[in-house]
Amino acid sequence: MYWLYNILIILFAPIWAPWMWWRAWKRGEQPDWKERQGMYQLPTRKDGKRVWVHAVSVGEVVASMPILREVKKLLPDYEIVLSVTTSSGHQTARQKASDLYDHLVYFPIDVARFQLAAMQRVRPSVIAVMETELWFNFLWAAETFEARTLLINGRISDRSFPRSKKIGFFYRPLLKFLNRALMQTKVDADRIRELGAQNVEVLGNCKFDQAVEGLDADPAQWRKELGLVEGKPILVIGSTRGAEEENFVLDAVEKVGLDRIQVVHAPRHMESIPDLAKNVEKRFGTVALRSKKENGPYLLLDTYGELSKVYSVADLVVIGGGFSNLGGQNLIQPLAHGKPVIHGPHMQNFRDAAESALHAGATVVCSDPDQLAATLQSLLGDAERRQKMSDAAKALVDASLGASARYARAIADEALRQR
Repeated sequence: MYWLYNILIILFAPIWAPWMWWRAWKRGEQPDWKERQGMYQLPTRKDGKRVWVHAVSVGEVVASMPILREVKKLLPDYEIVLSVTTSSGHQTARQKASDLYDHLVYFPIDVARFQLAAMQRVRPSVIAVMETELWFNFLWAAETFEARTLLINGRISDRSFPRSKKIGFFYRPLLKFLNRALMQTKVDADRIRELGAQNVEVLGNCKFDQAVEGLDADPAQWRKELGLVEGKPILVIGSTRGAEEENFVLDAVEKVGLDRIQVVHAPRHMESIPDLAKNVEKRFGTVALRSKKENGPYLLLDTYGELSKVYSVADLVVIGGGFSNLGGQNLIQPLAHGKPVIHGPHMQNFRDAAESALHAGATVVCSDPDQLAATLQSLLGDAERRQKMSDAAKALVDASLGASARYARAIADEALRQR
């Protein structure tokens, strides 16, 4: 399978290479293409005291932060190399996590010689990959250089699992290169075992630990910073994805009216901002952009790294990714702030957290814009219910903390075993 995989990479290079370049070009800030070929400018270190952590993009970088912090405590004489795939992930790492790693690089394209070049320059004792990002040549190169490999905060989504089972012939040899699979939930553990993984454990979801790191935000300061009006309820809309979801939420907001609420809206992808801004202005006659320091009743948060703190000002939170069948986005951050959360029915990527929050009474699920509008209006008029949801959200998060320390301990144990 390894040789077939590499033959297919070569044969299909005229397709995937231009596609990769086009995707990167659309994002604005370009990646370092030399680094994507494994040509890292790292000082040589032959004692093996390096840990390589891979986090694909913004969400994984942010989620990895409490783990990185714990690893630094446990392995103070080790260097941490953090790799990312996207330019937005690179920017987030620079802005929010610069004190948590020693070297920041772009992840190599999964071509054998690129991965070998990268591994030769990094020479890690342990590699920890966040969530689901497993690449054949990367894991093969790690084994070639005798580095231990761990999947951390691992998950297998409802959407991807049926597809993965159909190509089990691919996953079984791939997962043989993985030394330990450390998963979020029992469901995730059962699924990756079925795909062929060995040494599978359940350690929890580190995103609960990451979520509490934004709780030092001062709501009064952020209301002032964002130009929000005192005494008027604030709706924060987080991580909507695509025009369909944006229209879904805007239809509901339109029914409620900006005379009753003020809105801070942070879409998942920055490239959607121009079209979203036109849509908002067409519907409401006004739109403000955070990047331009504008104020208004409908503010678009077109900046990186602020949403986790902006949740602190919310009276209600709407989370995207689940109104369309996209797997959902991170509802844990607003729950940590004790905010009542509303989301769609398609939250597969946060299955365990979404089910637990719904069972605890911290969230409401809405399936159409009319239902979302009615729920917003109901909650706006019911302070007692909002408080009960807030208390339930905080209790759920408090009971779910500690996974980051467990992942960090696993990484440290493997590093020390290699000495």
